[in-house]
Amino acid sequence: MTLFSELGLDAPLLKALEAEGYTSPTPIQEQSIPHLLQGKDMLGLAQTGTGKTASFALPILQRLDQIKQRAMPKSARVLVLTPTRELAVQVGQSFKTYGCHYRLRHALVFGGVGMVPQIKTMAGGVDVLVATPGRLLDLMNQGAIRLDSVEVLVLDEADRMLDMGFILPIRKIVAAIPKSRQTVLFSATMPDSIVGLANSVLHQPVRVEVTPVSSTVDKIDQKVMFVDRENKRTLLTEMFACKTVERALIFTRTKHGANRVAEMLEKSGIPSDAIHGNKSQGARQKALADFKDGRIRALVATDIAARGIDVDGITHVINFELPNEPESYVHRIGRTARAGASGIALSLCDADEVSYLRSIEKTIRQAVPVDYEHAYHAPHIASRGAGGKPKPQGRPQAHSQAHPQAGRPQQGRGNNPHGEHANGGKPAHGSGRPAQPGRGPAKAGGKPGFKGMPGGGQRAARG
Repeated sequence: MTLFSELGLDAPLLKALEAEGYTSPTPIQEQSIPHLLQGKDMLGLAQTGTGKTASFALPILQRLDQIKQRAMPKSARVLVLTPTRELAVQVGQSFKTYGCHYRLRHALVFGGVGMVPQIKTMAGGVDVLVATPGRLLDLMNQGAIRLDSVEVLVLDEADRMLDMGFILPIRKIVAAIPKSRQTVLFSATMPDSIVGLANSVLHQPVRVEVTPVSSTVDKIDQKVMFVDRENKRTLLTEMFACKTVERALIFTRTKHGANRVAEMLEKSGIPSDAIHGNKSQGARQKALADFKDGRIRALVATDIAARGIDVDGITHVINFELPNEPESYVHRIGRTARAGASGIALSLCDADEVSYLRSIEKTIRQAVPVDYEHAYHAPHIASRGAGGKPKPQGRPQAHSQAHPQAGRPQQGRGNNPHGEHANGGKPAHGSGRPAQPGRGPAKAGGKPGFKGMPGGGQRAARG
């Protein structure tokens, strides 16, 4: 096993890593750090949760310390662009944590808060500036920030920045930075738009790729639960009767939907909050802090807002609504498999979402196993989602009180080899009698049961 001490990092960084409990790098860190220490440009393909922030923050901090020079007024030596405010805050915190033994100045620039404090911070120049494209461009246009002395440029989650319409701001920002620089671009996906951007900003880059889509989902215990739309809220609420659902990240497609789900959970006695673009910066940061500290069990988020969420110990990701973009499914469920850990992802699929499920399965190259045993199972939807194959018949075995989740294995989808059998016949999540066609939800023992979060291994440095 490789150690951080073998990657060429200086003692102050190793001391900071040790204080955080990190000893071994993740694959993206092990591959990236040596190249970046040599000053090379790099194209990194990695999902969130792989430790990519540390993979660029550590070598950049070492460079800043080795090449000691004062930042110019209104400028920065290092610029990191991120798509969201939450991600900017977390990247900035990573630089502070890992660089705690260096005397470096940091600044955050993003929208949703006042400009004046940001302008004052930038007036004397900083070593590391982490910014979102929109607010950075605003301050550049006002003459409050200049980029003509930037030595290192990092584009983090570039695919999401392009999805959010930041391509023109990014090109204007890059045009203001000297061409003699080190550039790092990270992206979870590689569409043509990212290929074009990479070709225009990188110079003879090394390419580092880890956790492709198909392998990211392999570490996650996935289940799809076919349910009528009117039963979704009740099913979601009953999931929290299971104590193993300790910290759940719940996804909706819209901001209003996130609010409604969070309010419904709160009324049911489940501490919850929502995070999305319509919330103030203070409200978003409070919700995230409450989630991290365990003051709320459920955080309901939209896809864009969730790109800034980097929280350890998420036991479950629950897709209350399936995404209409299959790549978003991978980003979502990856939140519960951070830095090499495994996790649980549950998806509630109603009749209008079957086509989304099929697109997701095509993208991840496997079928998502079906949970037939939950109390609100909808056979008429399952028959469509399972490719027209009905649930195999047979009565479940008696469930042990000592092991309420024991029982017969989940059935795969018809003859599809990617069902539960591909996972070695794991027990079903559900613990009640299966719902029968034409009947209402099962009464006795009908609440769904869900497995706990599998244990992780040795800690690795996170983003």
